[in-house]
Amino acid sequence: MVKFTVPPEAAGMKLRFFLKNYAQVSTTLWKKIKWHGLLTANGNAINGALYRVQAGDEICYELEEKSTLIPFFSPLEIIYEDEWLLVINKPQDLLIHPTSLACCKTLVNIIAAYYETSGQKAGCHPVYRLDRNTTGLIVVAKRPQIQYALTKSHGMIERFYIALTKYCPLPQKGIFDGPIARATDSIIKRCVSPNGQMAITHYEIQKSNSNLSCWRLKLSTGRTHQIRVHLAHAGFPLLGDDLYGGDCQLIARQALHAKKIVFTHPISGQKLCFTAPLPEDMAKIEALI
Repeated sequence: MVKFTVPPEAAGMKLRFFLKNYAQVSTTLWKKIKWHGLLTANGNAINGALYRVQAGDEICYELEEKSTLIPFFSPLEIIYEDEWLLVINKPQDLLIHPTSLACCKTLVNIIAAYYETSGQKAGCHPVYRLDRNTTGLIVVAKRPQIQYALTKSHGMIERFYIALTKYCPLPQKGIFDGPIARATDSIIKRCVSPNGQMAITHYEIQKSNSNLSCWRLKLSTGRTHQIRVHLAHAGFPLLGDDLYGGDCQLIARQALHAKKIVFTHPISGQKLCFTAPLPEDMAKIEALI
C-alpha cells in the first residue's frame, strides 16, 4: 500500500493529477491503478475518476507487482534504501538483467532474493544500466513511478565515473561529443559515426604520469558503451577493455567505475549524493599514478 498526504496547495485537484504531480504516477500506471488496483481516501474506497482531493486527505493506492524473477541468493552491497528506491554498489562480472530464461545470477535476481528475505513486496526497476564488468553505483526503483520520474530525461541523475588508461596528453579538461552507432561488423561493439546518436561525455584528467592516466568523466547522454567508445576513439581505450583495444596487462576487465551519483528524490524532493570507493583492482593501479 502506497500512501500520500495531500498538502494544502493541492486541495481541489483531481486525484489523477494529484498522483501525477505529487506521486510521479504516469498515465500508464494511473490506468493500471484505476482498473486493477485499489484506491482509498482516508480509509474509504473511492472512484478515482471523480474524486477531488482535499488538504490533509490520506490517499492510498495498491497495485500488485507481478514478477517472474527467480531469486538468487548472493551478497548485495546496499548504499542507500528507502520505501521507494535502492542504491547499489555493483561488483564486476554481474549483469543487470537476465539475458535468457536460463540466466538467473544477475543484479535483479539478487535483489529479488533480498526482497524475499526482508519481507518486501516491491518491484525491481533499474533506472539505468552498467556493463557487466563496470563496477559502481546503480539506482534501482522499487516502484514504476520512481523509474518513470528518474528517466524522463538523462539529466535527472548526474553520473560521474573514474576510468584508467595509458598516458594521455590531451588537455586536462574537455568534452567528447562524437555520435555513437552500432559497429557494422558486430552485434556488441559500438563506434563513433556521423550516423549515430548524439553522445556527450565531459572529462577531466585527475592524475597522470608517463605511463598511466586517471580520468573523471560525467555523462550528459547515456549511449551503450559511451565512455568506452569515446576514450577508444580518442586513442586511449580503457585498461583491460579488450573489446576496444585496451591493454590487459594490469587488469582483467575494463577499468571503469561509477563513482558518484547526484539526484533529487522524486517523492521527498531531497537532494541525494552517493559515492562508492574504487574497487581493489582499480585502486591498486590508481596508486601507481
